[in-house]
Amino acid sequence: MAIAIYGITADCRALARFVGTALFLASLSALAQTWPNRPIRMIIPAAPGGGVDTIGRIVGLSLSTALGQPVVVDNRPGAGTMLGSELVAKAPPDGYTLLMMTNSHAINAGIQKSLRYDPVKDFTTICSIATLPYLLIVHPSVPARSAKELIALAKRRPGDLAFSSAGPGSGTHLAFELFVYMAGIKALHVPYRSGSAALTDLAGGRVQMMFSNLINSMPYVSNKRLVALAITTPKPSQLYPELPTVSQSGLPGYESDAWYGLVGPANMPADAVSRLNREVLAIIRTGKARELLATQGADVTGSTPEQFNTILRRDVEKWTKVAAKLNIQME
Repeated sequence: MAIAIYGITADCRALARFVGTALFLASLSALAQTWPNRPIRMIIPAAPGGGVDTIGRIVGLSLSTALGQPVVVDNRPGAGTMLGSELVAKAPPDGYTLLMMTNSHAINAGIQKSLRYDPVKDFTTICSIATLPYLLIVHPSVPARSAKELIALAKRRPGDLAFSSAGPGSGTHLAFELFVYMAGIKALHVPYRSGSAALTDLAGGRVQMMFSNLINSMPYVSNKRLVALAITTPKPSQLYPELPTVSQSGLPGYESDAWYGLVGPANMPADAVSRLNREVLAIIRTGKARELLATQGADVTGSTPEQFNTILRRDVEKWTKVAAKLNIQME
């Protein structure tokens, strides 16, 4: 009788442990299923109105509907997108703080002597979203109507022409530095706090040329305040099919564009990453958001989190090599 009693007791204890474990796992599952149960903040590491802001708002609006919670856009410009990146890198990895990352993030890894975060390890990649070409644009007073003519003009007047950018280390800065290097010319770099400010001074004739993404530059080109000479992608744009590429215009192999993707802090919950990836892919591949992105000149990409991580690592390596070759280092 005693043996039976002890056996029953042991069985009960085992059962209790099993039930307790099951309840614990169930509670974790229930907790995971509640995400998201409050607003999500999407950090835009630039001022309102630019390419990353426009794409972030297009995706964020649709994502709010898909997730059933507001996705609140929070513009945090400064330090060539590093301010916004650092803010997300140090945020709790709970799925409620996201970053609309741009290629400037990868460029910073190559040109900044010291970053207060690891550009790859401190982030959870979620999904690539789109790429956006740059236009080579000039003020109408510049006597050049092609990239070849601009290069020839710059060679006749070494150092006389100035190009603006969205700031030191920005994508527009490095795109032009690469252009200058491959063309064998000299030009003065005039950095601004944003791409919009750089375009304003270019349109005002205070600088002569710039690389600017399609979203920012299209209104200026359309109203003829600026002249587009070439596009930076390997193939012409559907919006400007008559515009040659820089590679076709005397610099074979030249290529540079802006890319955008969604990330969060390192070690985000796998279920949140999976849900976000699934929803973002649906948003950019179908429906109104895809149409809006296309009208802005963006080429939709989309990826798995792992594929986006590969893109990020590849670009960090690429721009580190370019920065070393061009001897560009920022304090």
